[in-house]
Amino acid sequence: MSVEHPIVTVTGSSGAGTSFVKRAVEKIFERESLNVAIVEGDSYHKYSRVEMREKVAESKANGGPVLTHFSEHANEFAELEALFKEYKESATGKRRYYIHSDEEAVEHNARLGTDLAPGEFTPWEAIPEGTDILFYEGLHGMVKRMDHGPKEGMHNVAQYVDLGIGVAPSINIEWMQKIYRDTSERPYSVEQVRDVILERMPDYIETIVPQFHRTHINFHRVPLIDTSDPFSTMSPDAPMGPAPEDSLIICHVRHQDIDLEAVKDKIPGAFLQNAETLVCNGSHMVTAMDLMMSPIIHNLIEKKRAAIARQNG
Repeated sequence: MSVEHPIVTVTGSSGAGTSFVKRAVEKIFERESLNVAIVEGDSYHKYSRVEMREKVAESKANGGPVLTHFSEHANEFAELEALFKEYKESATGKRRYYIHSDEEAVEHNARLGTDLAPGEFTPWEAIPEGTDILFYEGLHGMVKRMDHGPKEGMHNVAQYVDLGIGVAPSINIEWMQKIYRDTSERPYSVEQVRDVILERMPDYIETIVPQFHRTHINFHRVPLIDTSDPFSTMSPDAPMGPAPEDSLIICHVRHQDIDLEAVKDKIPGAFLQNAETLVCNGSHMVTAMDLMMSPIIHNLIEKKRAAIARQNG
């Protein structure tokens, strides 16, 4: 029997809160003492920061749809699918890094002996041997799209994923979080963020949203306070969104290893809306994530270890 090497992905739009879920998953990996191959979604963008600006300007000048990072035309879906396929079969593959900041540039240049700047990619590198699991966090972890470019064909990344986690807050919360992040951590004005949100909407609908039908768990955050106009206080001091206790988490589950009834009993105030949907206060989001994801990841690793043991006879 061949050994299948597990792949876990966290997928969501820019500003959705995937980094928060990533930290929760990494704590489970640490508790399980796993050696993890981490893949950053940004590293599979097609263009560097400078190139992307040029391509966006070109798309606007041509009067066509504005090119965005959500689009299949701005990403290397074929390469991402190839990585997932190779890792699934042999726990090998190649990855690279997209350099977001000066700090990351210093780190990677010291490691690689390069002279790269923020907005550029590191060279492709082999994933280290002996990893237990691959973990992807980004925009396209469950993508399945037709590429109409030079490498035309259907790219089905989702088929190789063992645990796909979707992060899809109420759209107004998502926008508030993106405005806050991009104005406080990145060099953008609120007006620029608003324009990006508008430009990305067609690709958001076409490429991001359909992935949530393929995930095994979706975490959907819903406000309990008024967020009806997320742009009404568009300033660098605007809040990043409702506090956890001022929101509900809708957890929709499509995975046989999760006993929602048992999860519900361990979370104060949680209830089942239906057989596949648990609702809890946002202050219990981390607990809900841990209770749902831990048994799946544990079982994936145990299944892999059992297959290796049988293979070694």
